[in-house]
Amino acid sequence: MAVVVTGATGHVGANLVRALLDDGRDVRAVVHDRNHALEGVDVERVAADVRDPASLEGLFAEGDTVFHLAALISIRGSQRGRVEAVNIEGVRNVAQASLKAGVKRLVHFSSIHAFDLRDKSRPVDEGHPRATSPGQYAYDRSKNGGEQALREAMAQGLEAVILHPTGVVGPNDYEPSRMGRVFLQLYHRTIPSLIEGGFDWVDVRDLVSAAMTAETRGEPGENYIISGHYTTVTELAELAQSVTGVKRPRISTPQWVARIGSPFLDLFAKMADKDPLYTSESLGALRANENIDHGKASTALGHAPRPLVESVRDIYRDFDRRGMLKPARNSK
Repeated sequence: MAVVVTGATGHVGANLVRALLDDGRDVRAVVHDRNHALEGVDVERVAADVRDPASLEGLFAEGDTVFHLAALISIRGSQRGRVEAVNIEGVRNVAQASLKAGVKRLVHFSSIHAFDLRDKSRPVDEGHPRATSPGQYAYDRSKNGGEQALREAMAQGLEAVILHPTGVVGPNDYEPSRMGRVFLQLYHRTIPSLIEGGFDWVDVRDLVSAAMTAETRGEPGENYIISGHYTTVTELAELAQSVTGVKRPRISTPQWVARIGSPFLDLFAKMADKDPLYTSESLGALRANENIDHGKASTALGHAPRPLVESVRDIYRDFDRRGMLKPARNSK
């Protein structure tokens, strides 16, 4: 039986597909509009759109395992409803198609943002309050909503486990992801200043390892937070500097200053339909609860996050291997 990976060409998907193939698995990669992350990889590719139930017909078979990664990450609102269409209705469509096909297990990649990260009254664990209020960001609400859509199918008999990764970094970042672009901008010295705040970062390979373990050892219906290490933006830039020798920006903009300008950047993002350097949503993430508890995943799935410096080193090694690191300016 095949292992089906939706969102196979994203950062996590590119790593998961490779790890599954290395494990000798028969993988079916579901791709949407980009395919370069799997160039040179001998894997079956199937075109589908999780927003279109008809495109999923025949994609799954009885006994298959489905890793559902396809999602739309957003730091600029609902993007005309696309966030909800992919992250909620897309999950519902995949879950119902999996249920109909009789798949063995579905491993769903949600996000730490499904929880209310503004609540700092206690550590964030699997029982933490969810992102449900209208005042919370569209992406956060959509990740919680996607899980609720999945649980509708679970109530009908679908066996699934749910993972909540924090910020993902690491190699094989072909798009590259937003954080991959940040690391490239640090190397090429195109970031004028850093921003106060921080987030929890987990290596993509540790996330993939936890997901593959969850296929067999995760308890049906359970949630697992897959976190790594909380690091401030300045500390992350210093790690990049220690690896590349390129000096980090010396200016660190206070959150209150950045928040003054964020409404204008939000407006620009909506007009240009692309991500600016930061938005009110990304600033909010950098003020989130710092205390993320992955104890449940450590016990059940053997999750043990590697040192972040190893992740940063391997990010730049991979970028260098792919010719993305031209000589940096003012590296001394």
